[in-house]
Parts: sequence; structure tokens; C-alpha cells
Amino acid sequence: MSQAPTDQPAESSSVFAPLRNRVFAWLWVGVVASSIGTFAQTVGAQWLFIQDPSAATIVSLVAAANALPVMLLALPAGVISDAFDRRQLMIGIQLYAISIAVLLAVLAWTGSLSAPLLLAFTFLIGSGLALQLPTWQPLMTELVPRSQIAAATRLDMINVNVARAAGPAIAGALIAAWGVPPVFAFNACCTVILLAALLAWRRPSMVSTQRERFLPALRAGARYVRHEPHVRTILLRVVLFVAPATALWALLPLIANQQLAAGASGYGIMFGALGVGATLGALTLGHVKHRVSSNTILTAAAVIYGLAFGLIMLAPGLWVAVPLLIVAGYCWTATIATLNAELQLFLPGWVRARALAIYLMTFTGSQVIASPVWGQVTQHWGLGLAVTVAAALVVVAGVGAIGLRIPESAQLDRTPLAYWAESPIDIDPASDTGPVQVMVEYQIAPDRVTEWLAAMDAMRRSRLRSGAVRWELYRVAESTDGFIEVFTVASWAEHERQHTERLTADDQAIEQHAFSFATTRPVGRHLVPPTLAFRPSRADERPPE
Repeated sequence: MSQAPTDQPAESSSVFAPLRNRVFAWLWVGVVASSIGTFAQTVGAQWLFIQDPSAATIVSLVAAANALPVMLLALPAGVISDAFDRRQLMIGIQLYAISIAVLLAVLAWTGSLSAPLLLAFTFLIGSGLALQLPTWQPLMTELVPRSQIAAATRLDMINVNVARAAGPAIAGALIAAWGVPPVFAFNACCTVILLAALLAWRRPSMVSTQRERFLPALRAGARYVRHEPHVRTILLRVVLFVAPATALWALLPLIANQQLAAGASGYGIMFGALGVGATLGALTLGHVKHRVSSNTILTAAAVIYGLAFGLIMLAPGLWVAVPLLIVAGYCWTATIATLNAELQLFLPGWVRARALAIYLMTFTGSQVIASPVWGQVTQHWGLGLAVTVAAALVVVAGVGAIGLRIPESAQLDRTPLAYWAESPIDIDPASDTGPVQVMVEYQIAPDRVTEWLAAMDAMRRSRLRSGAVRWELYRVAESTDGFIEVFTVASWAEHERQHTERLTADDQAIEQHAFSFATTRPVGRHLVPPTLAFRPSRADERPPE
């Protein structure tokens, strides 16, 4: 397979349009198969010790061990996927995952799999997933034209939810017929399908470009998130929803076994019902968002999810619980997909992968921390109390978060815009020269200082999220209207990236607003280490400020 995407228009209207691209279709099928195996493996791992006296703790720890690597490795993995050939990286990940799954199946068949060993293998499998998540997403943009990227993203959401429905159902059937070990072998076979698709794909050679170094790239991503209030609001809403809502996923085996006496096959049906609801959410959410705002969706989904979760404990049997689980699955996807989409609309391209990795870390971190907590609550105070408290917290958090409104994404323009002129300097600093200080002198009329200072608060955030490590503002004591802005950048390379790729139209609007208060044009100066050599040949060529 060597088909490359072409920029053809109107196919983006259908969510299934990207599947007309043969390469994307085969890889998407492979990813679906791999995801089904992963979800089946999780169910098998949780069911293996369901009769253990410490079942509540073990079941919740399996969920945590599966998610913990994503929390720890997502951000480094995002940088790695930018530095290496993504096809080769994906192939290596599949070989690793197959090896772990086969070894896990052998240990389970021979009866050598203790609870600590199972948790260790679950962590290893999660580590491969942590590397794959930020690698597959950028690959999709290579395979389809720009007009179909949104449709490809929705297909990826459908992939997850189809796998969430099919994987547990298949695992339940395998466990009921032959026990847990075949589930692990099934996971290995599913991964082989994706490996075969990757090996068949002949990825075109990519033009090599200079990339950011690993540690500066990590710091730049974290700095952007820290100084972007809209992103922080979205991350906070993720925590407020996921921390209590994840109790449903963590405790579902116990609800199936203790509350509904549904057995392994019934548990698979219940898990599958959540996946069906989530898939329906992925297919229909676009139509819903045409009618109501994102903030309304987030509030309504949290309230309905909490009510459905709580009512499951009152269900007299499996077939009453299944519709409630479909509703809960729908609301789960409505919340997560809305937050994810809003985040991507806020992010400029240069930091999107790293900020999304931080989002992923926040999402999985909430699960990792909360799942064992709900397991311990169940272990000490019972399943009924744990479900009631978790469901109530989802409702309270959803209503309480109304004050944490996400502004309309159309109000912010994150289009990349290199509006800074080339620095008129008379030296030639190396890329690692630093630190670099940029000093901007302002003349502000005394009667407008208060308004200008408010405008400069937005300027501070703009400088810091685009690369500055420090920002300060001073008033000139010898002048009634003089002010000096100073921001520090770690290296000349970082400052050049501010010039070429990190600023957006929104940053330009912030700067123009602050400059509009000045009585004369603000003057900029670059301060560099004193040992740098001067270039006399450029001294007479420097353009005026």
C-alpha cells in the first residue's frame, strides 16, 4: 500500500469518507482490531481475580495500572512521535505489544500469574498504549486530505467505542467458554492485524526538518498550558467529571457479579452497553451541538450520567441495567468529546500535540487516582455506598461547574501568524545562545496607565505561552510616562520560534491593543550574553526601529 492523500473537496460531508482512502481504511481496521484486543485484555485481567477476597482492590488496580503509563508517558511520547518515523515507531510498538500479550497468555495458562505479576504486565501493556496514542493521531493527518481530517477524527472516536462494545463482549464469551487465558491470546492476534497493515504500507519519505530538542519541547508545552486560562478551565472540567464518573468503569465487574449476579457473559454485555452508548454519542453529537452550546451539553451530560449511574444499583436485573448503561455511555462520550473538541479549537498548531498529551495525562491521571479510591471505598463501606457517592459527585460537579464556562471558541483566533519583523541585530548568535532578554520601551500618557496595565496582563500571558520563561514590567523613575517591558527567553532558537511559528492572530490582536495606548511607537531591544562577537559589516545596514 502506498496511496497518499489528495486534496479533494467535498468528501468531508460523510463521517465514512476517509475510508475511501485505501491506506487509511486498512490502518483504521487494524487500529479497531488492536483496540478490541486491548479492551478484551482489560476485561480478562479484571475477571481473573474476581473471586479473590480482595477483588474490589484488584479490579480497581487493574484499571489504574492500565491507565498509569499514559499519565506518565503521554507527554514524552508526543515529543518522540515528532522525532522518529511514525510508521517505524508504530511497527515497534506492535511487536512489543504482541510479545507481552503472548507471554501473559502463557503465564495464565500455566497458572503462574499472581495478582502482582498481572498488575506488572498490565502496566507494560499500558506503556505501549501510551506510545501509540500520540503517534496514531498525527499519522491520520498524513493519510487523508485536510477537508477530511475532522471526519477521520470522528472515525477514531467510533473506533474506540466500537472496541469498547465488542472487546468486553468477546472477552465475556471466551471466559465463559474456556476461561481467561484465551483472552490474552486473542489480544495478541488482534494486534497482528494492525502490524500487518503497517508492514504493507509504504510510507512516502518525509522531508527532514530541524526539530526542537526534547527537554525544551517538553517545557514549552507545559509552559503554554500553564499560561493559557482557557486550556486550564478545560483541564479542570476534565478532572471534575472523570474523577467521580470513572467509578462506573472501575466498579462495573463488581456491579455485574455482586449486584446483578450476571456472570462473565453478563458483564461483557454490560460493558458492551456502555460502548454502544458511547458509539451513539460519537455518531450523533455533531447534530446535538448544532442546537445547544458546549456548556449546556457538559452540564446536561453530567447530570444525566450521574442519575443513570445511581439508578443501576436499583435495577432488578440485567435488562433493566443495560438501557441505563447505554445512556451513561452516551453521556460519557458527549462530555469527553466536547471537552476534547473545544481544546483543539483553542490550541495553535505548534503546541497542539503536547497540549493534547497534557490533556491525556490529566484524563488518565484522574482515572488512575480515582479508580483505587473507589475500590477502597467499596472494600470498606460497600458497593452501594460507593456507587451512590460517586453518582452524586458527578451531578454536583456538573451543576457546580456552570461557573467554569468555556468561552465560544470562535472568539479566539489561533491561526499561526509570523507578524514580528526579523530582529535587526548586528551579531550572529548561535541557536543555543541564551538566555535572551527582549526589552520593549513604552511611552504611556499618565491618564491611560490604568487601562494600559490591564491590557499588559494579556500581553504577559501571550509572551509566556509563546516561549518566555520570565516576564516583568517596570516604570522608569526618571520619566512621567516611561515604562519598560522585559521578557526572558531560554535561547536564541526559542526566540526565533516566537518570530516564525508560535505567534497567532490572537497574539497580534493583544499586542496591537497594548500598543494602541502608546504615544510613540514602542521600541524593542535584544539583550544577549556579552561575549558574542559583533558584526561590523552589518552595522550600517541595520534598518530603523
